[in-house]
Amino acid sequence: MSISHLISNKLRAGSRFFFASIGLGLCFNLIMISLILFNSIDAEANPIQQDDIIVTDVVKNFDELGHGTLLFKQAKQYKKAAQLNIDVVMNITGMINRVSVTQSFNNTTDDWQEGVYVFPLPENAAVDHMRLRIGERIIEGQIKEKEAAKKTYQQAKKLGKRAALTEQERPNIFTTSVANIPPHETIKIEIEYQQIVKYDNGAFSLRFPMVVGPRYIPGKQRIKGFSGTGWALNTDEIADAARITPPVLPPGSQRKNEVSLKVNLDAGLTLERIHSPYHGIEVDKQAGHYEIQLKQKTILANRDFELIWQAYASDTPKAALFTEEMNGDTYALIMMVPPTVEKTETLSKEIIYVIDTSGSMGGQSIIQARTALELALTRLKPGDRFNVIQFNSFTSKLFNHAELVNSTTLEQALNYVRSLEAGGGTEMTNALHTALANQSNDNSLRQIIFMTDGSIGNEQALFEIIQNKLGHSRLFTVGIGSAPNSYFMRRAANFGRGTHTHIGKLDEVQTRMLSLFEKIENPVLKDIAIDWSHVNKQTNNIESWPQKTSDLYRGEPLLITAKADQLPNEINISGEVAKNDWATRLELQGGKNRQGISKLWARNKIATLMEQKRDTEFESIKQLIIDTALEHHLVSKFTSLVAVDVTPVRPQDKNLESHAIPTHLPAGWNHSKVFGQPFPSTATDARFNFVIGLILLFLSTIFFLCRLGYTTTGTEEIESCLKQRPKYFGFAHSVYCCVRNINSDSSS
Repeated sequence: MSISHLISNKLRAGSRFFFASIGLGLCFNLIMISLILFNSIDAEANPIQQDDIIVTDVVKNFDELGHGTLLFKQAKQYKKAAQLNIDVVMNITGMINRVSVTQSFNNTTDDWQEGVYVFPLPENAAVDHMRLRIGERIIEGQIKEKEAAKKTYQQAKKLGKRAALTEQERPNIFTTSVANIPPHETIKIEIEYQQIVKYDNGAFSLRFPMVVGPRYIPGKQRIKGFSGTGWALNTDEIADAARITPPVLPPGSQRKNEVSLKVNLDAGLTLERIHSPYHGIEVDKQAGHYEIQLKQKTILANRDFELIWQAYASDTPKAALFTEEMNGDTYALIMMVPPTVEKTETLSKEIIYVIDTSGSMGGQSIIQARTALELALTRLKPGDRFNVIQFNSFTSKLFNHAELVNSTTLEQALNYVRSLEAGGGTEMTNALHTALANQSNDNSLRQIIFMTDGSIGNEQALFEIIQNKLGHSRLFTVGIGSAPNSYFMRRAANFGRGTHTHIGKLDEVQTRMLSLFEKIENPVLKDIAIDWSHVNKQTNNIESWPQKTSDLYRGEPLLITAKADQLPNEINISGEVAKNDWATRLELQGGKNRQGISKLWARNKIATLMEQKRDTEFESIKQLIIDTALEHHLVSKFTSLVAVDVTPVRPQDKNLESHAIPTHLPAGWNHSKVFGQPFPSTATDARFNFVIGLILLFLSTIFFLCRLGYTTTGTEEIESCLKQRPKYFGFAHSVYCCVRNINSDSSS
């Protein structure tokens, strides 16, 4: 055989081996892609494609939408959602805020529509009224058990009657559904609730949330069948994920959910200051009260509204009593501020800082969190021990164990914090386990400062971790950003025997963190007990909520709601502060009559009962919650408000199209961090799975192509081996042939 012929054969064999390697690598790549998709699909945030979802203005040019746009499919066409306007009126009297929220659903299409809107309310809101307004007609909503209310609504919807349904998904997330909105008409839903305003360090405040931020949805087993309209699929960990993840408008969208807001404030005190940190307001002082409105007529519903008002120091209240008589019972709201105890000797402590670096923390939020954490690190004293934990799709620690504070460890921590960036999912479970682990047995002071926006959907599972693993630690939560999950922040701090604060913009980091330090560095009033023994024996039927009072930090008031046949003249309150017993007597004389105190009492009772573990005994607790909610006309996890017009208006030959109202992304959030990938970072950890997949794809291709670098002398052996390939497992046999040849070449 001539040399040229030999070379030609070798080249042909080499080319065959080259293309075989390419094919083998591509085959391997496809298998890896399938495995990665299979691993990610359970938590994916693809838009749910349902026949009964969506709206107006057919989208024909997908290039105009931008990456990550959430749309819904109906009749094989993608459509955008309809317009919603919101009007809010607050009436504040003393510590009670009565709020009316009117949602206007405007059907701009030629079709009959159903609107579905997922929206936030304060986590302590007692929702007790819902009205369906059709022109001048008003239909009052009736309270029913959740399933019965839903059945009533569905029947009315099917019969072509106008109907509205208000349901609670979380204490701070609700859903309004409105059926049979006629073409080119508007239906208004008016929801009313009552709440206790916050009082802390002499200042009153309230927060009105305006948007439900995208929630992280853990769980790998998809649960089929759901009634929600959200982008997330229900999982084995969050069975209602589709109900708490409303679609989100992309950047640059012309569609706007706008809010108008007015406040009538009767504080009962001469006020030194009224301000709103995130929105411009105008204050008009009237005789005995203040009228407050936004400087702009309307604002985007993309961040919480906060109002703060403060009396002169000489008028700062130390106690207050509000009562209401109803059905032979007296309901009371009691507020008392314990006296300030001077700071004692500072003890060395262990402090664990936990910072959320998930995708939802992108933009301004991660900057605020880093700045707050840097400030917190500078408060550490010699003798303290500390560690820093960050979490997104994964959890990592700066040190293996808490380290003593010195110039070296502090510099390491500051450099570490400054390097943190946002991205990935919000796997908070592992972060909590890590923060609560490695506790010593000496009951020394151990504090955890947890910084997050709380954009998760598995709150109950996280609360149970805190309850079971807290030990002698205290957990303090810092809500970050324009629309944090305040329900999680408050309840986690409550279970963690700590307190919470909120940072909504960079300018607030210094003042709000210093306020938190002032609380955690001063003595706490704990083991609080209330003695009602002064009640007459024949009228001693007292039921107070919460039954176990949380520890109180400097400036925080004791708040109690009670129901009694007759209130006693006084109560005794005791506790422990700075290792000393503390007690006081509070007279329950005078006070002011206020409507709605019974609703607040019932709301506190329901909230406390909902904190119970979901075990076999919870069914009896559930029934108690239902009975309380029905008696006091309150929306709860198990009761809903439904309103139905008696007259059918939609002809039976006309179809009803349903649509989910999309929400804005919270102000300051980075859309590309959350929705820049096919799967939202805050919603899933799929992006990381794809990164791993791409690396594996690259390595697998390199692995096969680099085989040419050894020798082509083994191509005949490979071809002979491949001819013996069995009918099944052909791919595995091909890999075996190549690897065997590599080993043979290496040996020679």
